[in-house]
Amino acid sequence: MPESTIPIALVTGKGGPHLDAYFAALKTSPDCEEVVLCDESGDSFAKAKEILGEKLSAVFKDLDRMLATANPVLAMVSMEAVQAPPVIAQLLEADCHIFAEKPACIRAEDLAPLVKKAEEKNLHLMFALANRITPAVLKMRQLIKEGVLGELYGAEIHLVADQTRLTRSSYHESWFADRERAGGGHLIWLGIHWLDLAMLSTGRTITDVSGFAGIVGGQDLKIEDSAAMTMRFDNGAFGTMHSGYYLDRGYHSHLRLWGSKGWIEYGEHLGGRTDVPLRWYRNEAPNEGVIDYDGPMEPKGYTPWVHQCIKACTGEVEAPISGQDALRVLKTIFAFYEAAESGERVSV
Repeated sequence: MPESTIPIALVTGKGGPHLDAYFAALKTSPDCEEVVLCDESGDSFAKAKEILGEKLSAVFKDLDRMLATANPVLAMVSMEAVQAPPVIAQLLEADCHIFAEKPACIRAEDLAPLVKKAEEKNLHLMFALANRITPAVLKMRQLIKEGVLGELYGAEIHLVADQTRLTRSSYHESWFADRERAGGGHLIWLGIHWLDLAMLSTGRTITDVSGFAGIVGGQDLKIEDSAAMTMRFDNGAFGTMHSGYYLDRGYHSHLRLWGSKGWIEYGEHLGGRTDVPLRWYRNEAPNEGVIDYDGPMEPKGYTPWVHQCIKACTGEVEAPISGQDALRVLKTIFAFYEAAESGERVSV
């Protein structure tokens, strides 16, 4: 066991996403001392007990009662985006570090004061953007930092998921299908991961966006199932992104970057191929041609991400994401939604 373990709260509600994954991660974290669960609906109590066992020390339906009884160091918030900001604010006032399921708001201006409050109180505010610690992503960041790309010229991003989920009545009734509850559709729920990776890996911020968002699959939805974005980075480079629900099942994904010294391509689902998630090329001596990544494929996913976020709260490691990182990608997404509605380019 580590020298310091911490009590953790998980705050959720009806329709809270990824709860099974979070319970499993908390169960296996050696840094998690105990878990208290707050769920106004009570829907998650049985599953939490099944997975967490004796590690689950108490359950509550009222957040005030939980905070009056327990003293969590970290609070994990997994709930409807529209409901999350006041809950996060209350948890920050109680001096809790925050792990939040994205997007945790339906407007960037609702998250900004929470990021400021966390910084003022020297607390972490971390989003569930778990791709950041995938080994191939870490290698890509290292290569770019070492200068494989040179100066960034352009970026091409896409993340495509299944249209099938949109045909189910259960999906239509969920908060994911309502922009007033979720903030948006595919881009803010799934595309956000890869938009974040584009800025994280290049070290560049997106300054201007434009494009189209809407429904191409014919479903009666209150969110977009497709987004086509153009973007300009802070060094003047251009990029495009396609984010949508198109497939019958599975994913297609890639991030391609071109620069003055070469190119790099990352993808977990490159046209169905998953064996080589990363390859790169240098166009100057020593020219080694195209190189395929042959490093580790694990750890990746929510469990190691949660474990690292917990370790950040014990002081063992640096936080894998900051509140400013989360705010940056959300500002970009909401600026894009504004651009798509107005038909005009919007500065982030």
